[in-house]
Amino acid sequence: MKMIHEITSNEIVIKNSRFICILFPLLDDKIDSYLQQVKEEYPKATHYCYAYQFDQIKHSSDDGEPGGTAGMPLLNVLEKEELNHTLVVVVRYFGGIKLGAGGLVRAYTKSLTETLKISLFDELEDGYQIQITFPYEEEKNVNYLLGNSLITKKDYLENITYTCFVNFDLYDKILPYHPLILEKCIIKKTP
Repeated sequence: MKMIHEITSNEIVIKNSRFICILFPLLDDKIDSYLQQVKEEYPKATHYCYAYQFDQIKHSSDDGEPGGTAGMPLLNVLEKEELNHTLVVVVRYFGGIKLGAGGLVRAYTKSLTETLKISLFDELEDGYQIQITFPYEEEKNVNYLLGNSLITKKDYLENITYTCFVNFDLYDKILPYHPLILEKCIIKKTP
């Protein structure tokens, strides 16, 4: 399983219609804010079709295109490529020539596959977001154990508290520090 590394976009033209594909890595489930951002950047577009997979949640939208000609083909490509935590939005500026149902499916699919060719990816694995509290003298040991894990918050009070993401193997190693599992999640693999 993998996710897109960074926001990536690409444009193709098919029979005078412009298809602008934008891929977003989803670190949270705020899909609406990304869609609003795209609509503000391309305010005069005809359609804003999209699909995403965030953990087990999948959704797609044809945004006014004939049913099943845009959103589902985009979602099918995400699934085929094993992309999770990824949102794809394809902005269409209608060029005056109707493409038909089959032509729309091919156009939206091509828009995404061409963008994937220029994209970078991160591998994903199952893990936990945890909170771990430990005394100051253990900070060096904990930092060593965590290695390249993503630490999202550090609090220095009476003890030190880290909020971080760890894979299942690392979680087993950190058990002596009594980590509190905040949620089960999918995390980026570290090299």
